[in-house]
Amino acid sequence: MFVSDSLSVNEKHHLTIGGCDTVDLAEKYGTPLMVFSEDGIRRNCRKFVSSIEENYDGKGLALYASKAFSCLAMYRLCKEEKMGVDVVSGGELYTALKAGFPPEKIFFHGNNKTTDELIYALESGVGRIVADNREELARLSKLAAARSLRPKIHLRVKPGIDAHTHQFIRTGQIDSKFGFALETGEAMLAVKEAIADPNLELVGLHCHIGSQIFDIDPFEHAAEVMLTFMAQIKEETGVELSELNLGGGFGIKYTEQDNPEDFTAYMKRVAVVVKKQCAEKNLSVPFIVIEPGRSIIGAEGITLYTVGSVKEIPGIRTYVSIDGGMTDNPRYILYQSEYEILCPSKADLPKDAVVTVAGKCCESGDLIQENAPIQTVQAGDLLAVLSTGAYNYSMASNYNRVPRPLVLAVRDGKEHIIIQRESYEDLIRNDQ
Repeated sequence: MFVSDSLSVNEKHHLTIGGCDTVDLAEKYGTPLMVFSEDGIRRNCRKFVSSIEENYDGKGLALYASKAFSCLAMYRLCKEEKMGVDVVSGGELYTALKAGFPPEKIFFHGNNKTTDELIYALESGVGRIVADNREELARLSKLAAARSLRPKIHLRVKPGIDAHTHQFIRTGQIDSKFGFALETGEAMLAVKEAIADPNLELVGLHCHIGSQIFDIDPFEHAAEVMLTFMAQIKEETGVELSELNLGGGFGIKYTEQDNPEDFTAYMKRVAVVVKKQCAEKNLSVPFIVIEPGRSIIGAEGITLYTVGSVKEIPGIRTYVSIDGGMTDNPRYILYQSEYEILCPSKADLPKDAVVTVAGKCCESGDLIQENAPIQTVQAGDLLAVLSTGAYNYSMASNYNRVPRPLVLAVRDGKEHIIIQRESYEDLIRNDQ
């Protein structure tokens, strides 16, 4: 019935998550309110960790792509579940280290890392730095030499695969701001420069073809392309790289119409391709790294709002205005993302209305969903948007000086705060 097994309906017809009544949570903590199922997140982490064990004899690492949702509690959870993490900024790295996350299991990404960020990564001893361009390679080499360090690095390669997803979240094709292109020879040139650099240790390659991908075929193709390139590197340089990061991008269920493959199916099919290609190309099976983010946390988070007004424009549409919007969920205005929406106090009742859910910001485009089926609601009712765990709070802003919401994690019917609600005082903290 729901996008996640963590969601259910109790005898009061109320939506529950992790055994907690969402109506009670909203009454206790106020809205907007983000709620995560800790059990669901841990369950997903364990799927990926066990898939590495099963398909690669444990010779690999599942990294949580922390850009999906980053906070101290999330990094602590990943550490407990034996995950690695990838970070894409100094701020994410700082948070992970403050949470006590082991630096050797941190991979540092980004298409334009600043000098300060590279120094921070080097001096923190992160496990891998994923280099994106030749300027970064040269800068990283100088910074490493000045500190008598020789960091292990990956090169981000564009495999030339156009995944079937929104144009803003396709990253593997040649026209992308990320990485080195295969087609132009840029990637091979970067490999040879990195191998020859005495201050850097090139140990592997990285690719990422996009996000919210439902088909397994593009991932299989990416593995073929990357291993073909690794064989070419071995032939031309005599160096056999030992690690291959195949990225993430696995799709999740946002609506009833979405039908993503189970994560374990992806791992099994891609592992078959990896082993076959290695056998054919006389390569040892590399240490495999994957980067699930949305697929770990996306469907395990929901957002609760309070309806402020219902405005019917006869013959046109009905606007349901809520006390949040693009400040806590910018994905609709960015990607026209679809969601399942319901009234938590009538969760198992028929959806007898079609509405446009509007945010409170002074922007006409501040919408959460258009033409959304929902139970009839009125001012004061609650509204729940499902599958808001990924790229919602992490992309939140203070536009219109709206404070960011409180975030809860629930487990076994009990809740605890993992991010406090911002106050008005927080908004002016850095003002002069």
